[in-house]
Amino acid sequence: MSRIAVTYGGTYFHHETYCCPPFSEQVDELLYLPELSDAALQQYDAIIVSCRSNPRFLQPLADRWLAYLQAGGTLVVFAECGVQNWLPGIEFHPKTVNYWWWLEDGAEHDIQPTNLDHSLFQCLTHKDMTWHYHGTFTPPEGATVLLQHPDGSSVLFDDRTSYAGRLIVTTLDPSFHHGSHFMPAATRFLHGFLPWLRQEVERD
Repeated sequence: MSRIAVTYGGTYFHHETYCCPPFSEQVDELLYLPELSDAALQQYDAIIVSCRSNPRFLQPLADRWLAYLQAGGTLVVFAECGVQNWLPGIEFHPKTVNYWWWLEDGAEHDIQPTNLDHSLFQCLTHKDMTWHYHGTFTPPEGATVLLQHPDGSSVLFDDRTSYAGRLIVTTLDPSFHHGSHFMPAATRFLHGFLPWLRQEVERD
């Protein structure tokens, strides 16, 4: 059976999201950030770097993350983890975070889904992926963009070409918002994303 782990920083939102129902049942192990250097990463089929995981614990393990991907693992990175500083070829673009776009007259979110034949869209709708976002990425060559900014950069991409494994990166922060009890779309996102991830790693 597949094994999925999540990085855990001990914050209230990590605890609420991954230690409490309904999502505690969707992960097999928590990887405490200060003890990551001792973790046997290769035993997991997928690892989620939960949003706002402290980069000072992630960056020193850059070689281990790269080795995990090269060995065929699936790595998911949520927002605010400084992934551009510990994985090669990741180009991050800061953007002004508009927390209140939905209160504007005629509000329409500027991020749009693309590559709608991707399996993720069988589990998530555009509304489930729509709140604010924390910057964008230039996707690696060959990656599949799933949420696109009008300037062509990406808020969510799936890279199956750069490594033997799979890298999924987004600037959405669902764990923070679910664990903070606001932003219902973030909760819906996790309800769809976590079962989808399990399905993907078991199929692979």
